[in-house]
Amino acid sequence: MTRHPFEPARLIAGLTALAVGTGYGLGALGVRHPPGPWLFLAVPAGLLLSGITAAVWATARRRHARHGEQPAPAPPP
Repeated sequence: MTRHPFEPARLIAGLTALAVGTGYGLGALGVRHPPGPWLFLAVPAGLLLSGITAAVWATARRRHARHGEQPAPAPPP
């Protein structure tokens, strides 16, 4: 399997989706009843945070590449 770069924005988006899905699932099972507006607002908040993270991460990678520092080479397969 080939290695791919770490993308923190995808991690944040995935964790947000997992948290919202878990909240709705627990509500459907009757285990816990989360307040509706919180779950509804968690999706846009998570996407906004993911977008900000992606912008910061892209800027950091661009700045890192501009200064001539190359990332460590991937180990041979």
